[in-house]
Amino acid sequence: MEASVAGVDGDVRELHGGGIIAAIKASGIEYVLAVPDIVTSKGLLGPIARNQDFQLIRVCKEDECIGIASGLSYSDRRALILIQYTGFLDSLNAIRGIAVEYKQPICMMVGLLGHDPEVAPRVSPRYGVRIIEPICDDMGIAHHLINVDADVNKIQPAIEKAYRESEPVALLIGRRPKAS
Repeated sequence: MEASVAGVDGDVRELHGGGIIAAIKASGIEYVLAVPDIVTSKGLLGPIARNQDFQLIRVCKEDECIGIASGLSYSDRRALILIQYTGFLDSLNAIRGIAVEYKQPICMMVGLLGHDPEVAPRVSPRYGVRIIEPICDDMGIAHHLINVDADVNKIQPAIEKAYRESEPVALLIGRRPKAS
């Protein structure tokens, strides 16, 4: 079976941070919890840090984000976690316990560092990238590949569903977002 990469026919193979930020804002996110990473820093984290509509909370370790996001949800506040896939893997126990077992609306935007955006993550030569979607599947975590601008329309419905149904979601950033 040949793997394919999400996107629509004729789309430009680019991903712009401005569209992602607009979708995050439209979904009611107030807090962005982040450990800086090379995949999202220029196109997402930098613009988010300068955006008055978000409270940026910088953390030392990615698993800290999970508890903070859960606590914010108990106060009817929406948070988005912005991390690399390596931080996602490092945080699996916290994700399992809080997001999955306690059914918390933990919304994660996961940068796929070193990923070739023209190849589906499941067939990536990078082991860490290749196992992200199967791990999400096994844990029952909804996940969506955000690889081109046309995929940005998946963000708001995914976040809204996570909060409505109190469940985790992983938005996988498959290419470096361009600053816009």
